[in-house]
Amino acid sequence: MPAAPDEEKAMPRMFLLVVAFVSPILSAFIPRPALAQTKITVGVAAMSPRTIPLLIAQEQGLFAKHGVEARIVLIKGAPTLVASLISGDIEIGYTGGTAVLGAASQGLYLRILSSISSKLTHSVVANPSLKTPEQLRGKRFGIQSIGGSTWMHTILALEHIGLDVKHDNISLLVIGDSVLIAQSLEAGRIDAAVLDGALVRRLKNKGFAIVADLTAANIPMLNQAIVVSQDFLQKRSDIAEKVLMALVESLAYTLAPQNKAVVSKTIMTRFHISDSTVAEEGYQDLLVSVERKPFPSLDAMRNIRRLMAVQNPKAANVKVEELIDARLIRKLDESGYIDKVAASYGIK
Repeated sequence: MPAAPDEEKAMPRMFLLVVAFVSPILSAFIPRPALAQTKITVGVAAMSPRTIPLLIAQEQGLFAKHGVEARIVLIKGAPTLVASLISGDIEIGYTGGTAVLGAASQGLYLRILSSISSKLTHSVVANPSLKTPEQLRGKRFGIQSIGGSTWMHTILALEHIGLDVKHDNISLLVIGDSVLIAQSLEAGRIDAAVLDGALVRRLKNKGFAIVADLTAANIPMLNQAIVVSQDFLQKRSDIAEKVLMALVESLAYTLAPQNKAVVSKTIMTRFHISDSTVAEEGYQDLLVSVERKPFPSLDAMRNIRRLMAVQNPKAANVKVEELIDARLIRKLDESGYIDKVAASYGIK
């Protein structure tokens, strides 16, 4: 029997209602094309607990979530990393402010977009018989190189405890990396050193004195930053922003207590650690050395310039304001993105 006129009018409306109700359900089962991924290479100057947020972003798919396929490569030596950024062999550098300022003193200007670690978290460790700053006068400190990061850390630490290399007749001996410096302290070849992390705890457990813990002093020092070339920032700022979005989320993920097991596992795997106690120490180091809001510190760069100028007069002429471009990270903060991501991981 033919439908009545009113029924005929109602059928299209009914059809539209059914489609409106069913379509969202059906769409969940329809395969969708994956988000297009932009391939980039991130160069890391050195592996440390501060590298973990970068590794977490890769392992937990946070780069991919924001449309980036990131390949992380270790490039030993800041000069090589800088050269790779300038030549375009890598798109992103994960390094410290010292490398950026050193390059600028040679006329090679890079841009710091973000810094996850902008203060000293080191301690002044000394022979068990040396317990006060005054007792360090005339003593031997170990460093990696004159003008390098460990040298800067040492100078800043001495300033904080009221000592001066020349005035207090302190000797700075070039030893090698932090592990070698710690070994030299144990062997008595040096009297003191400025170290951080597990090396400090190991020496403390062996009876060495902690003359000063610098973490609470909030001494500005730009340790780990996202760095790009001017050309990359100008032509591919959209990709730079996606990288920062992934990093911000990775920091929130890393700092969230509920993800401790995952982060600790990454520490153990990436640093070939089998002892869970050591991994726990690395995790605690990470918590105190990174920032939830990774703004680059102008004061930290000024500190680096001041110290670098002692060995490299050209550094004194570098305008550090031109090395920092915080527009993208500020945009993410002002839009509420950083706080929203932190809240989604239960971080205030």
